[in-house]
Amino acid sequence: MNALRVDVRASLSLVGSVLKYLAVPLCLPLVVALYYGETVVPFVATMVLTIALGVGLERLEPDPDLRAREGFLMVAVTWGAVAVVGAVPYLIEAHGVPPLVAPIHPESTLANPANALFETMSGFTTTGATVLGDISFESHTRSIMLWRQLTQWLGGMGIVVLAVAILPELSVGGAQLMDAEAPGPGIEKLTPRIAETARALWGAYLALTLLEIFLLYSLSVVGIDPAMTLYNAVAHGLTTMPTGGFSPEARSIEAFSATAQWIIIPFMVAAGTNFALFWHVLTGDSGKMIRDSEFKFYLGALAVVTAIVAAVLFGGSGFVSTAPVEGTFDTAYLETFSSQISGQLEPSLRYAAFQAVSIVTTTGYANMDFNTWGAPAQYLLFFAMFIGGSAGSTGGAVKIVRWYVILKSIRRELFTTAHPEAIRPVRLGGHTIDERAIRGIYAFTLLYLVLFFVAAGLLFLDSLRVGLELTVLELMSATAATLGNVGPGFGVVGPMGSYLAFSDAGKLFMFVLMWIGRLEIIPVLVLLTPEYWRR
Repeated sequence: MNALRVDVRASLSLVGSVLKYLAVPLCLPLVVALYYGETVVPFVATMVLTIALGVGLERLEPDPDLRAREGFLMVAVTWGAVAVVGAVPYLIEAHGVPPLVAPIHPESTLANPANALFETMSGFTTTGATVLGDISFESHTRSIMLWRQLTQWLGGMGIVVLAVAILPELSVGGAQLMDAEAPGPGIEKLTPRIAETARALWGAYLALTLLEIFLLYSLSVVGIDPAMTLYNAVAHGLTTMPTGGFSPEARSIEAFSATAQWIIIPFMVAAGTNFALFWHVLTGDSGKMIRDSEFKFYLGALAVVTAIVAAVLFGGSGFVSTAPVEGTFDTAYLETFSSQISGQLEPSLRYAAFQAVSIVTTTGYANMDFNTWGAPAQYLLFFAMFIGGSAGSTGGAVKIVRWYVILKSIRRELFTTAHPEAIRPVRLGGHTIDERAIRGIYAFTLLYLVLFFVAAGLLFLDSLRVGLELTVLELMSATAATLGNVGPGFGVVGPMGSYLAFSDAGKLFMFVLMWIGRLEIIPVLVLLTPEYWRR
Protein backbone atom coordinates (compact mmCIF):
# COMPACT_ATOMS: atom_id res chain seq x y z
CA MET A 1 0.00 0.00 0.00
CA ASN A 2 1.36 3.43 -0.92
CA ALA A 3 2.23 5.76 1.94
CA LEU A 4 0.31 8.98 2.33
CA ARG A 5 1.86 11.93 0.57
CA VAL A 6 -0.02 14.44 2.72
CA ASP A 7 0.89 15.38 6.29
CA VAL A 8 -2.63 15.16 7.74
CA ARG A 9 -1.45 15.92 11.28
CA ALA A 10 0.16 19.17 10.19
CA SER A 11 -2.96 20.25 8.32
CA LEU A 12 -5.29 19.47 11.23
CA SER A 13 -2.94 21.24 13.63
CA LEU A 14 -3.24 24.43 11.60
CA VAL A 15 -7.03 23.98 11.50
CA GLY A 16 -6.91 23.98 15.30
CA SER A 17 -4.87 27.19 15.31
CA VAL A 18 -7.61 28.92 13.34
CA LEU A 19 -10.52 27.28 15.12
CA LYS A 20 -9.56 28.31 18.65
CA TYR A 21 -9.55 31.98 17.63
CA LEU A 22 -13.15 31.71 16.46
CA ALA A 23 -13.92 32.42 20.12
CA VAL A 24 -12.79 36.04 19.63
CA PRO A 25 -15.54 37.17 17.20
CA LEU A 26 -18.09 35.36 19.38
CA CYS A 27 -17.45 38.09 21.96
CA LEU A 28 -19.36 40.65 19.83
CA PRO A 29 -22.77 38.89 19.90
CA LEU A 30 -22.08 38.05 23.55
CA VAL A 31 -21.76 41.76 24.35
CA VAL A 32 -24.96 42.48 22.38
CA ALA A 33 -26.73 39.76 24.37
CA LEU A 34 -25.66 41.40 27.61
CA TYR A 35 -26.79 44.82 26.37
CA TYR A 36 -30.28 43.61 25.43
CA GLY A 37 -30.62 41.33 28.45
CA GLU A 38 -30.59 38.14 26.34
CA THR A 39 -29.05 34.81 27.24
CA VAL A 40 -25.29 34.47 26.73
CA VAL A 41 -25.28 30.66 26.95
CA PRO A 42 -25.19 30.04 23.15
CA PHE A 43 -22.02 32.09 22.79
CA VAL A 44 -20.23 31.09 25.99
CA ALA A 45 -20.82 27.41 25.27
CA THR A 46 -19.60 27.79 21.69
CA MET A 47 -16.51 29.70 22.86
CA VAL A 48 -15.62 26.87 25.24
CA LEU A 49 -16.20 24.29 22.51
CA THR A 50 -14.16 26.04 19.82
CA ILE A 51 -11.24 26.73 22.19
CA ALA A 52 -11.18 23.14 23.44
CA LEU A 53 -11.43 21.71 19.93
CA GLY A 54 -8.87 24.13 18.55
CA VAL A 55 -6.31 23.48 21.30
CA GLY A 56 -6.85 19.75 20.95
CA LEU A 57 -6.14 19.80 17.23
CA GLU A 58 -3.25 22.21 17.65
CA ARG A 59 -1.44 19.67 19.82
CA LEU A 60 -0.88 17.56 16.71
CA GLU A 61 1.99 20.01 16.00
CA PRO A 62 2.26 21.77 12.63
CA ASP A 63 5.03 21.19 10.10
CA PRO A 64 6.91 24.50 9.65
CA ASP A 65 7.48 23.66 5.96
CA LEU A 66 3.87 23.83 4.78
CA ARG A 67 3.38 22.59 1.22
CA ALA A 68 0.56 23.17 -1.25
CA ARG A 69 -0.94 19.73 -0.50
CA GLU A 70 -1.28 20.44 3.21
CA GLY A 71 -2.60 23.89 2.32
CA PHE A 72 -5.46 22.44 0.25
CA LEU A 73 -6.45 20.07 3.05
CA MET A 74 -6.16 22.70 5.77
CA VAL A 75 -8.28 25.26 3.90
CA ALA A 76 -11.02 22.76 2.98
CA VAL A 77 -11.26 21.32 6.50
CA THR A 78 -11.17 24.78 8.11
CA TRP A 79 -14.20 25.98 6.15
CA GLY A 80 -16.12 22.82 6.98
CA ALA A 81 -15.15 23.01 10.66
CA VAL A 82 -16.11 26.66 11.19
CA ALA A 83 -19.50 26.00 9.58
CA VAL A 84 -20.17 23.10 11.95
CA VAL A 85 -19.01 24.98 15.05
CA GLY A 86 -20.80 28.14 13.93
CA ALA A 87 -24.11 26.27 13.93
CA VAL A 88 -23.86 25.57 17.67
CA PRO A 89 -25.28 28.96 18.82
CA TYR A 90 -28.35 28.39 16.61
CA LEU A 91 -28.95 24.93 18.05
CA ILE A 92 -28.47 26.07 21.65
CA GLU A 93 -30.87 28.99 21.17
CA ALA A 94 -33.51 26.60 19.90
CA HIS A 95 -32.91 23.62 22.20
CA GLY A 96 -31.34 25.18 25.26
CA VAL A 97 -28.85 23.20 27.36
CA PRO A 98 -31.00 20.76 29.35
CA PRO A 99 -31.29 20.77 32.27
CA LEU A 100 -29.43 24.07 32.71
CA VAL A 101 -31.26 26.27 30.21
CA ALA A 102 -34.76 25.83 28.79
CA PRO A 103 -35.31 26.14 25.03
CA ILE A 104 -35.51 29.79 24.03
CA HIS A 105 -37.20 29.36 20.67
CA PRO A 106 -38.23 25.69 20.45
CA GLU A 107 -40.31 26.32 17.33
CA SER A 108 -37.39 27.87 15.45
CA THR A 109 -36.53 26.35 12.07
CA LEU A 110 -32.92 26.34 13.28
CA ALA A 111 -33.79 23.63 15.82
CA ASN A 112 -33.27 21.23 12.92
CA PRO A 113 -29.50 20.49 12.64
CA ALA A 114 -29.72 20.40 8.83
CA ASN A 115 -31.25 23.88 8.83
CA ALA A 116 -28.68 25.21 11.29
CA LEU A 117 -25.80 23.82 9.21
CA PHE A 118 -27.30 25.26 6.01
CA GLU A 119 -27.67 28.72 7.60
CA THR A 120 -24.14 28.72 8.97
CA MET A 121 -22.48 27.56 5.76
CA SER A 122 -24.57 30.12 3.88
CA GLY A 123 -23.22 32.72 6.29
CA PHE A 124 -19.52 31.86 6.22
CA THR A 125 -19.50 31.35 2.44
CA THR A 126 -21.37 34.67 2.07
CA THR A 127 -24.07 32.95 0.06
CA GLY A 128 -27.02 34.62 1.77
CA ALA A 129 -29.48 31.78 1.13
CA THR A 130 -31.65 31.23 4.18
CA VAL A 131 -33.97 28.67 5.70
CA LEU A 132 -35.48 31.13 8.16
CA GLY A 133 -39.21 31.19 7.61
CA ASP A 134 -39.57 34.09 10.05
CA ILE A 135 -36.85 36.74 10.21
CA SER A 136 -37.85 38.82 13.20
CA PHE A 137 -36.74 39.63 16.72
CA GLU A 138 -39.88 37.90 17.99
CA SER A 139 -38.50 34.58 16.73
CA HIS A 140 -34.78 35.16 17.27
CA THR A 141 -32.72 37.21 19.70
CA ARG A 142 -30.80 40.24 18.46
CA SER A 143 -27.54 38.63 19.49
CA ILE A 144 -28.15 35.46 17.47
CA MET A 145 -29.15 37.55 14.46
CA LEU A 146 -25.94 39.55 14.81
CA TRP A 147 -23.97 36.29 14.88
CA ARG A 148 -25.72 35.45 11.61
CA GLN A 149 -24.45 38.71 10.09
CA LEU A 150 -20.98 38.31 11.59
CA THR A 151 -20.45 34.90 10.01
CA GLN A 152 -20.70 36.58 6.62
CA TRP A 153 -18.25 39.32 7.49
CA LEU A 154 -15.71 36.78 8.73
CA GLY A 155 -16.07 34.68 5.60
CA GLY A 156 -16.02 37.57 3.16
CA MET A 157 -12.32 38.32 2.84
CA GLY A 158 -11.51 34.80 3.98
CA ILE A 159 -11.08 33.14 7.34
CA VAL A 160 -7.70 31.75 6.40
CA VAL A 161 -6.56 35.10 4.96
CA LEU A 162 -7.45 36.66 8.32
CA ALA A 163 -5.55 33.91 10.12
CA VAL A 164 -2.47 34.49 7.95
CA ALA A 165 -2.67 38.19 8.80
CA ILE A 166 -2.67 37.70 12.58
CA LEU A 167 -1.14 34.28 13.35
CA PRO A 168 2.68 34.01 13.11
CA GLU A 169 2.53 30.21 12.76
CA LEU A 170 0.74 30.60 9.41
CA SER A 171 2.99 33.25 7.90
CA VAL A 172 5.54 30.79 6.50
CA GLY A 173 3.04 28.85 4.39
CA GLY A 174 0.66 31.76 4.03
CA ALA A 175 1.08 32.07 0.26
CA GLN A 176 -0.10 28.50 -0.32
CA LEU A 177 -3.04 28.96 2.04
CA MET A 178 -4.16 32.23 0.47
CA ASP A 179 -3.91 30.82 -3.04
CA ALA A 180 -6.05 27.86 -1.98
CA GLU A 181 -8.71 30.06 -0.38
CA ALA A 182 -8.71 33.37 -2.24
CA PRO A 183 -11.48 33.75 -4.84
CA GLY A 184 -10.36 34.11 -8.43
CA PRO A 185 -7.40 32.83 -10.48
CA GLY A 186 -4.89 34.19 -7.97
CA ILE A 187 -4.10 36.86 -5.40
CA GLU A 188 -1.69 39.71 -5.98
CA LYS A 189 1.19 39.92 -3.55
CA LEU A 190 1.10 43.55 -2.48
CA THR A 191 4.06 43.55 -0.09
CA PRO A 192 7.25 41.48 0.32
CA ARG A 193 5.71 39.57 3.25
CA ILE A 194 2.51 37.60 2.61
CA ALA A 195 1.22 38.34 6.14
CA GLU A 196 1.48 42.07 5.38
CA THR A 197 -0.48 41.51 2.17
CA ALA A 198 -3.20 39.74 4.15
CA ARG A 199 -3.31 42.61 6.65
CA ALA A 200 -3.52 45.15 3.80
CA LEU A 201 -6.50 43.34 2.27
CA TRP A 202 -8.29 43.05 5.59
CA GLY A 203 -7.47 46.69 6.39
CA ALA A 204 -9.21 47.87 3.20
CA TYR A 205 -12.11 45.53 3.94
CA LEU A 206 -12.50 46.86 7.50
CA ALA A 207 -12.21 50.51 6.41
CA LEU A 208 -14.98 50.16 3.78
CA THR A 209 -17.19 48.32 6.28
CA LEU A 210 -16.84 51.09 8.87
CA LEU A 211 -17.47 53.79 6.26
CA GLU A 212 -20.69 52.12 5.14
CA ILE A 213 -21.89 51.70 8.75
CA PHE A 214 -21.22 55.40 9.39
CA LEU A 215 -23.08 56.54 6.26
CA LEU A 216 -26.07 54.28 6.88
CA TYR A 217 -26.43 55.23 10.52
CA SER A 218 -26.15 58.94 9.64
CA LEU A 219 -29.44 58.55 7.73
CA SER A 220 -31.16 57.77 10.99
CA VAL A 221 -29.36 60.53 12.88
CA VAL A 222 -30.46 63.25 10.42
CA GLY A 223 -33.98 61.81 10.17
CA ILE A 224 -33.88 60.66 6.54
CA ASP A 225 -34.39 56.98 7.40
CA PRO A 226 -35.42 56.29 11.04
CA ALA A 227 -35.54 52.55 10.26
CA MET A 228 -31.77 52.51 9.78
CA THR A 229 -30.92 52.21 13.47
CA LEU A 230 -27.39 51.63 14.72
CA TYR A 231 -28.14 47.90 14.92
CA ASN A 232 -29.39 47.82 11.32
CA ALA A 233 -26.48 49.94 10.10
CA VAL A 234 -23.97 47.55 11.69
CA ALA A 235 -25.87 44.47 10.47
CA HIS A 236 -25.93 45.68 6.87
CA GLY A 237 -22.35 46.94 6.97
CA LEU A 238 -21.29 43.45 8.05
CA THR A 239 -23.15 41.82 5.15
CA THR A 240 -22.62 44.23 2.24
CA MET A 241 -18.84 44.20 2.00
CA PRO A 242 -18.60 40.38 2.13
CA THR A 243 -21.30 40.25 -0.61
CA GLY A 244 -23.35 38.25 1.85
CA GLY A 245 -26.88 39.61 1.78
CA PHE A 246 -28.16 38.46 5.18
CA SER A 247 -30.46 41.12 6.59
CA PRO A 248 -32.26 41.23 9.93
CA GLU A 249 -35.25 42.62 8.02
CA ALA A 250 -37.68 40.13 6.48
CA ARG A 251 -38.07 42.34 3.38
CA SER A 252 -34.32 42.87 3.02
CA ILE A 253 -33.35 46.37 1.79
CA GLU A 254 -36.92 47.07 0.70
CA ALA A 255 -37.52 48.00 4.35
CA PHE A 256 -35.35 51.12 3.97
CA SER A 257 -35.48 54.41 2.11
CA ALA A 258 -34.39 55.08 -1.44
CA THR A 259 -31.41 57.03 -0.05
CA ALA A 260 -30.22 53.99 1.90
CA GLN A 261 -30.54 51.87 -1.25
CA TRP A 262 -28.47 54.33 -3.29
CA ILE A 263 -25.77 54.30 -0.55
CA ILE A 264 -25.57 50.53 -0.51
CA ILE A 265 -25.18 50.21 -4.32
CA PRO A 266 -21.61 51.64 -4.56
CA PHE A 267 -20.53 49.52 -1.60
CA MET A 268 -21.77 46.40 -3.36
CA VAL A 269 -19.80 47.52 -6.42
CA ALA A 270 -16.74 48.00 -4.19
CA ALA A 271 -17.23 44.57 -2.64
CA GLY A 272 -17.09 43.00 -6.10
CA THR A 273 -13.87 44.88 -6.94
CA ASN A 274 -10.38 43.44 -6.48
CA PHE A 275 -9.40 44.72 -3.02
CA ALA A 276 -5.79 45.00 -4.13
CA LEU A 277 -6.89 48.00 -6.21
CA PHE A 278 -8.03 49.81 -3.07
CA TRP A 279 -4.62 49.19 -1.53
CA HIS A 280 -2.98 50.80 -4.57
CA VAL A 281 -5.32 53.79 -4.28
CA LEU A 282 -4.53 54.21 -0.58
CA THR A 283 -0.80 54.08 -1.32
CA GLY A 284 -1.08 56.85 -3.90
CA ASP A 285 -1.34 54.88 -7.14
CA SER A 286 -4.96 55.66 -8.03
CA GLY A 287 -4.16 55.27 -11.71
CA LYS A 288 -3.78 51.52 -11.15
CA MET A 289 -7.53 51.20 -10.69
CA ILE A 290 -8.34 53.41 -13.67
CA ARG A 291 -6.00 51.44 -15.94
CA ASP A 292 -7.06 48.00 -14.74
CA SER A 293 -8.74 46.19 -17.66
CA GLU A 294 -10.59 43.73 -15.44
CA PHE A 295 -12.09 46.58 -13.41
CA LYS A 296 -13.24 48.39 -16.56
CA PHE A 297 -14.78 45.19 -17.94
CA TYR A 298 -16.50 44.61 -14.58
CA LEU A 299 -18.03 48.10 -14.57
CA GLY A 300 -19.09 47.64 -18.18
CA ALA A 301 -20.89 44.38 -17.38
CA LEU A 302 -22.72 46.04 -14.47
CA ALA A 303 -23.73 48.96 -16.69
CA VAL A 304 -25.07 46.72 -19.48
CA VAL A 305 -27.17 44.54 -17.15
CA THR A 306 -28.48 47.63 -15.33
CA ALA A 307 -29.39 49.44 -18.56
CA ILE A 308 -31.32 46.49 -20.00
CA VAL A 309 -33.28 45.83 -16.81
CA ALA A 310 -33.99 49.55 -16.33
CA ALA A 311 -35.31 49.84 -19.88
CA VAL A 312 -37.61 46.86 -19.34
CA LEU A 313 -38.95 48.23 -16.05
CA PHE A 314 -39.33 51.77 -17.37
CA GLY A 315 -41.25 50.53 -20.39
CA GLY A 316 -43.83 48.88 -18.15
CA SER A 317 -43.47 45.42 -19.69
CA GLY A 318 -41.16 44.13 -16.99
CA PHE A 319 -43.83 42.80 -14.65
CA VAL A 320 -45.90 39.61 -14.63
CA SER A 321 -49.66 39.73 -14.20
CA THR A 322 -49.90 36.91 -11.67
CA ALA A 323 -47.53 35.05 -9.37
CA PRO A 324 -45.65 32.36 -11.34
CA VAL A 325 -45.75 30.13 -8.27
CA GLU A 326 -48.71 30.26 -5.91
CA GLY A 327 -47.90 32.21 -2.77
CA THR A 328 -44.64 33.76 -4.02
CA PHE A 329 -46.06 37.29 -3.96
CA ASP A 330 -49.24 39.27 -3.46
CA THR A 331 -50.92 40.77 -6.56
CA ALA A 332 -51.60 43.96 -4.61
CA TYR A 333 -47.84 44.22 -4.05
CA LEU A 334 -47.33 43.88 -7.81
CA GLU A 335 -49.86 46.58 -8.62
CA THR A 336 -48.31 48.99 -6.13
CA PHE A 337 -44.77 48.64 -7.45
CA SER A 338 -45.62 48.48 -11.14
CA SER A 339 -47.51 51.78 -10.88
CA GLN A 340 -44.60 53.40 -9.03
CA ILE A 341 -41.89 52.17 -11.42
CA SER A 342 -43.33 52.06 -14.95
CA GLY A 343 -42.54 55.31 -16.77
CA GLN A 344 -40.60 56.68 -13.77
CA LEU A 345 -36.88 57.20 -14.39
CA GLU A 346 -35.45 57.25 -10.86
CA PRO A 347 -37.32 54.19 -9.50
CA SER A 348 -36.66 52.22 -12.69
CA LEU A 349 -32.96 53.00 -12.56
CA ARG A 350 -32.69 52.42 -8.80
CA TYR A 351 -34.44 49.04 -8.75
CA ALA A 352 -32.58 47.90 -11.86
CA ALA A 353 -29.17 49.06 -10.64
CA PHE A 354 -29.67 47.63 -7.16
CA GLN A 355 -30.74 44.18 -8.35
CA ALA A 356 -28.22 44.03 -11.19
CA VAL A 357 -25.32 44.90 -8.89
CA SER A 358 -26.63 42.65 -6.12
CA ILE A 359 -26.85 39.60 -8.40
CA VAL A 360 -23.66 40.15 -10.42
CA THR A 361 -21.58 40.69 -7.27
CA THR A 362 -23.44 37.76 -5.60
CA THR A 363 -24.47 39.99 -2.67
CA GLY A 364 -28.06 38.75 -2.74
CA TYR A 365 -29.83 41.78 -1.28
CA ALA A 366 -33.20 42.78 -2.69
CA ASN A 367 -34.94 46.15 -2.70
CA MET A 368 -38.09 44.57 -4.13
CA ASP A 369 -39.43 41.11 -4.89
CA PHE A 370 -38.13 40.40 -8.39
CA ASN A 371 -40.50 37.43 -8.58
CA THR A 372 -42.91 40.10 -9.81
CA TRP A 373 -40.68 40.84 -12.82
CA GLY A 374 -41.42 39.40 -16.23
CA ALA A 375 -39.49 36.59 -17.90
CA PRO A 376 -36.97 38.79 -19.81
CA ALA A 377 -35.76 40.56 -16.65
CA GLN A 378 -35.75 37.35 -14.61
CA TYR A 379 -33.75 35.36 -17.17
CA LEU A 380 -31.25 38.20 -17.44
CA LEU A 381 -30.78 38.12 -13.67
CA PHE A 382 -30.44 34.34 -13.82
CA PHE A 383 -27.59 34.54 -16.33
CA ALA A 384 -26.05 37.35 -14.25
CA MET A 385 -25.70 34.80 -11.44
CA PHE A 386 -22.82 33.24 -13.39
CA ILE A 387 -20.83 36.46 -13.93
CA GLY A 388 -19.44 37.14 -10.47
CA GLY A 389 -17.18 39.83 -9.11
CA SER A 390 -13.48 40.45 -9.72
CA ALA A 391 -10.63 38.19 -8.69
CA GLY A 392 -9.50 39.18 -5.20
CA SER A 393 -12.99 40.44 -4.31
CA THR A 394 -15.50 38.91 -1.93
CA GLY A 395 -17.86 37.98 -4.78
CA GLY A 396 -18.61 34.44 -5.90
CA ALA A 397 -19.65 32.70 -9.16
CA VAL A 398 -17.28 32.22 -12.12
CA LYS A 399 -15.61 35.67 -11.80
CA ILE A 400 -15.53 38.45 -14.35
CA VAL A 401 -11.81 38.04 -15.09
CA ARG A 402 -12.37 34.49 -16.36
CA TRP A 403 -15.09 35.62 -18.75
CA TYR A 404 -12.84 38.46 -19.90
CA VAL A 405 -9.95 36.09 -20.65
CA ILE A 406 -12.29 33.64 -22.40
CA LEU A 407 -13.66 36.40 -24.63
CA LYS A 408 -10.16 37.65 -25.45
CA SER A 409 -8.95 34.13 -26.23
CA ILE A 410 -11.95 33.53 -28.51
CA ARG A 411 -11.14 36.77 -30.31
CA ARG A 412 -7.53 35.57 -30.62
CA GLU A 413 -8.70 32.27 -32.12
CA LEU A 414 -10.85 34.06 -34.69
CA PHE A 415 -7.91 36.29 -35.66
CA THR A 416 -5.41 33.43 -35.98
CA THR A 417 -7.93 31.41 -38.00
CA ALA A 418 -7.99 34.23 -40.56
CA HIS A 419 -4.21 34.77 -40.24
CA PRO A 420 -2.62 31.34 -39.57
CA GLU A 421 0.89 32.77 -39.66
CA ALA A 422 0.19 35.29 -36.88
CA ILE A 423 1.35 34.85 -33.28
CA ARG A 424 -0.99 36.78 -31.01
CA PRO A 425 -0.79 36.28 -27.23
CA VAL A 426 -3.70 37.01 -24.91
CA ARG A 427 -2.95 40.04 -22.75
CA LEU A 428 -4.48 41.25 -19.51
CA GLY A 429 -3.52 44.66 -18.22
CA GLY A 430 -0.49 44.83 -20.52
CA HIS A 431 0.83 41.45 -19.39
CA THR A 432 0.83 38.30 -21.50
CA ILE A 433 -1.25 35.50 -19.99
CA ASP A 434 0.48 32.14 -19.92
CA GLU A 435 -1.20 29.55 -22.14
CA ARG A 436 -1.35 27.16 -19.18
CA ALA A 437 -3.31 29.77 -17.22
CA ILE A 438 -5.76 30.16 -20.12
CA ARG A 439 -6.29 26.39 -20.24
CA GLY A 440 -6.85 26.45 -16.49
CA ILE A 441 -9.53 29.14 -16.87
CA TYR A 442 -11.31 27.11 -19.54
CA ALA A 443 -11.06 23.97 -17.39
CA PHE A 444 -12.46 25.73 -14.34
CA THR A 445 -15.35 27.30 -16.25
CA LEU A 446 -16.26 23.99 -17.89
CA LEU A 447 -16.02 22.18 -14.55
CA TYR A 448 -18.21 24.84 -12.95
CA LEU A 449 -20.92 24.46 -15.60
CA VAL A 450 -20.78 20.64 -15.50
CA LEU A 451 -21.06 20.68 -11.72
CA PHE A 452 -23.99 23.09 -11.99
CA PHE A 453 -25.96 20.82 -14.31
CA VAL A 454 -25.15 17.67 -12.33
CA ALA A 455 -26.16 19.37 -9.07
CA ALA A 456 -29.39 20.65 -10.63
CA GLY A 457 -30.20 17.11 -11.75
CA LEU A 458 -29.59 15.70 -8.28
CA LEU A 459 -31.74 18.40 -6.67
CA PHE A 460 -34.47 17.61 -9.20
CA LEU A 461 -34.40 13.93 -8.24
CA ASP A 462 -34.53 14.80 -4.55
CA SER A 463 -37.47 17.15 -5.10
CA LEU A 464 -39.32 14.34 -6.90
CA ARG A 465 -38.53 11.99 -4.01
CA VAL A 466 -40.17 14.26 -1.44
CA GLY A 467 -42.95 15.55 -3.70
CA LEU A 468 -41.63 19.11 -3.88
CA GLU A 469 -42.93 20.74 -7.07
CA LEU A 470 -40.45 23.20 -8.54
CA THR A 471 -40.36 25.00 -11.88
CA VAL A 472 -37.25 24.72 -14.03
CA LEU A 473 -36.27 28.30 -13.20
CA GLU A 474 -36.69 27.68 -9.45
CA LEU A 475 -34.57 24.55 -9.58
CA MET A 476 -31.84 26.05 -11.76
CA SER A 477 -31.72 29.29 -9.79
CA ALA A 478 -31.49 27.43 -6.45
CA THR A 479 -28.53 25.47 -7.80
CA ALA A 480 -26.80 28.52 -9.31
CA ALA A 481 -27.46 30.57 -6.16
CA THR A 482 -25.86 28.03 -3.82
CA LEU A 483 -22.95 26.93 -6.01
CA GLY A 484 -22.19 30.55 -6.97
CA ASN A 485 -22.80 31.87 -3.42
CA VAL A 486 -25.44 34.26 -4.77
CA GLY A 487 -28.25 33.63 -2.25
CA PRO A 488 -31.77 34.21 -3.56
CA GLY A 489 -33.21 32.57 -6.64
CA PHE A 490 -36.70 32.69 -8.10
CA GLY A 491 -40.09 31.41 -7.00
CA VAL A 492 -40.13 29.85 -3.54
CA VAL A 493 -36.40 30.57 -3.14
CA GLY A 494 -36.88 34.18 -4.23
CA PRO A 495 -35.60 37.23 -2.33
CA MET A 496 -38.56 37.24 0.06
CA GLY A 497 -38.72 33.43 0.29
CA SER A 498 -36.44 30.74 1.72
CA TYR A 499 -34.94 27.30 1.11
CA LEU A 500 -36.97 25.76 3.93
CA ALA A 501 -39.15 23.72 1.55
CA PHE A 502 -36.23 21.51 0.50
CA SER A 503 -35.67 18.20 2.25
CA ASP A 504 -32.92 17.79 4.85
CA ALA A 505 -30.93 15.78 2.31
CA GLY A 506 -31.37 18.56 -0.26
CA LYS A 507 -30.25 21.21 2.22
CA LEU A 508 -27.19 19.20 3.23
CA PHE A 509 -26.37 18.74 -0.46
CA MET A 510 -26.57 22.52 -0.93
CA PHE A 511 -24.41 22.88 2.21
CA VAL A 512 -21.73 21.01 0.24
CA LEU A 513 -22.38 23.07 -2.90
CA MET A 514 -21.85 26.32 -0.99
CA TRP A 515 -18.62 24.95 0.50
CA ILE A 516 -17.33 23.82 -2.91
CA GLY A 517 -18.39 27.10 -4.56
CA ARG A 518 -16.67 29.31 -1.99
CA LEU A 519 -13.39 27.44 -2.37
CA GLU A 520 -13.77 27.52 -6.16
CA ILE A 521 -14.16 23.78 -6.70
CA ILE A 522 -10.53 22.75 -7.28
CA PRO A 523 -9.25 22.80 -3.64
CA VAL A 524 -12.16 20.54 -2.66
CA LEU A 525 -12.32 18.19 -5.64
CA VAL A 526 -8.56 17.64 -5.63
CA LEU A 527 -8.96 15.96 -2.25
CA LEU A 528 -11.07 13.29 -3.94
CA THR A 529 -8.30 12.23 -6.34
CA PRO A 530 -6.05 9.25 -5.43
CA GLU A 531 -3.03 11.11 -6.82
CA TYR A 532 -3.39 13.75 -4.12
CA TRP A 533 -3.00 11.25 -1.29
CA ARG A 534 -0.46 8.74 -2.66
CA ARG A 535 3.24 8.99 -3.20
